[in-house]
Amino acid sequence: SELIRGFLLSGMPCPSSCPPGLLALMAPGLALMATFSLPSHAGDRKTLPVEKPPGAKGRTLILLDVNTKSPVRIISENFLSLQLDPSIIHDGWLDFLSSRRLVTLARGLAPAFLRFAGKRTDFLQFHNVKNPAKSRGGPGPDYYLKNYEDDIVRSDIALDKQKGCKIAQHPDIMLELQREKAAQMHLVLLKEQFSNTYSNLTLTARSLDKLYNFADCSGLHLIFALNALRRNPNNSWNSSNALSLLKYSASKKYNISWELGNEPNNYRTLIGRSVNGSQLGKDYIQLRSLLQLIRTYSRANLYGPNIGRPRKNVIALLEGFMKVAGSTVDAVTWQHYYIDSRVAKVTDFLKTRLLDTLSDQIRKIQKVVNTYTPGKKIWLEGVGATSAGGMNNLSNSYAAGFLWLNTLGLLASQGIDVVVRHSFLDHSHNHLVDQNFNPLPDYWLSLLYKRLIGPKVLAIHVAGLQRKPRPGRVIRDKLRIYAHCTSYHNHNYVRGSITLYIINLHRSRKKIKLAGTLRDKIVHQYLLQPYGKDGLHSKSVQLNGQPLAMVDDGTLPELKPRPLRAGRTLVIPPLTMSFYVVKNVNALACRYR
Repeated sequence: SELIRGFLLSGMPCPSSCPPGLLALMAPGLALMATFSLPSHAGDRKTLPVEKPPGAKGRTLILLDVNTKSPVRIISENFLSLQLDPSIIHDGWLDFLSSRRLVTLARGLAPAFLRFAGKRTDFLQFHNVKNPAKSRGGPGPDYYLKNYEDDIVRSDIALDKQKGCKIAQHPDIMLELQREKAAQMHLVLLKEQFSNTYSNLTLTARSLDKLYNFADCSGLHLIFALNALRRNPNNSWNSSNALSLLKYSASKKYNISWELGNEPNNYRTLIGRSVNGSQLGKDYIQLRSLLQLIRTYSRANLYGPNIGRPRKNVIALLEGFMKVAGSTVDAVTWQHYYIDSRVAKVTDFLKTRLLDTLSDQIRKIQKVVNTYTPGKKIWLEGVGATSAGGMNNLSNSYAAGFLWLNTLGLLASQGIDVVVRHSFLDHSHNHLVDQNFNPLPDYWLSLLYKRLIGPKVLAIHVAGLQRKPRPGRVIRDKLRIYAHCTSYHNHNYVRGSITLYIINLHRSRKKIKLAGTLRDKIVHQYLLQPYGKDGLHSKSVQLNGQPLAMVDDGTLPELKPRPLRAGRTLVIPPLTMSFYVVKNVNALACRYR
């Protein structure tokens, strides 16, 4: 028995001297859940017999099974959602949201929410002006700027003539001038960000029209965050400008959900005075009353308070808010950024300790929410690999995908209903699409997730993964495995199929044998790897060995799987992310929506 116990703890393969039948005795002890999987009540645990495959020398396969009887969580159809930062008004990119290429890229990630919010939310003022060129006195004296400004106006006129979804074809020279403008403005925006002092922004009626047109054409539901820092002398919220925006949006019959403010825990550093949780709760009740006065928005959804990292003072703010307005909001929201981009290194994205920092935050938020409004939905908004705008060749590289995919898996498995990625397109390096309108690695990862992953989360059962911990140390697995029902929107797979997604942070390949209900099924592999000589720093990716790129401005490439024969062992290359659709499982949990 001591010999058996030693092997169970170590997870090492049984040596040739083991007595016959020892593996069969060891099997029940090896049926362990992975450290990142769900609690014991998440589903039935099955004993997986650990067998040495023929020809294997001293290596135990990782055996994997999934509970197919019932889901342990059901998340929103819009689980993976997007964010646009108001800085796109400053740097001019908002005028290009009607680009066919951008709409095609955004449409690929639908259905989703599009949250319009960020650091500059609380410096945003609405101005009901239809023609921005006239309001600022016409184009400047510079010839190229004049042409650029005139082109924007001509583009707006052309868009106004279109009915329904308004799509523009911007000339290359126009886009080149915009990139030059954005590059100059990028320095200004970074200076504001690092000094934590922001200038006021004006959102015109035409700009709001362009924003809504982009969301509507892309199949995204717009969530607009209103300025919460317009304050009366008694520190209550001044809603006059917000009311003007609400009335205009209602006159256009825009279907919008709402928020108020962004990271209220930082208001003292922004304006020199704080807004406590109780006052913020009263402000949300005031906003709810405004919405109920406007027929179009009487039943509109309201989300908040969008706090930052849940430290002690932030938790106190959330508690004060929940006491007053917990029942007023439709979901409770917070933000998370893993590391400071100013000190980030590529090796940071491979650290399991960093990947696990989110779990503690989830528990803290859930504890407060369940204390005041049990069962209330929780969203993670404004999530990104790095803070302070990200870092080039890091937060927009293949390496950042390890954090992003693990974030999706971890949040879904712990019941977080929606995660909003910052950002779809902006001046920083945390975005999914660059300023040449080319999709970056995290875009392709998100597209695969949308195409293959459904809202039903399944419990996994793993054997052979655990190691013997050293005294005082926590095991943090470098092989992360998550399972969902395959997306119902993917007509290549019948209902009842299951999709696994796997992150291998090891510098060696890993072998996984599907067992139980997954045994001897045909599997489709979607292996995502960096493309080109830059390795983990690469901004391009390949799927099953084929580089991914748009076919043209209106067409995304076909995501072709690599079929694996029934019963074949899954071989996971080092430092990769992959999806595996197990076909025709006929999983009871996945047959019906």
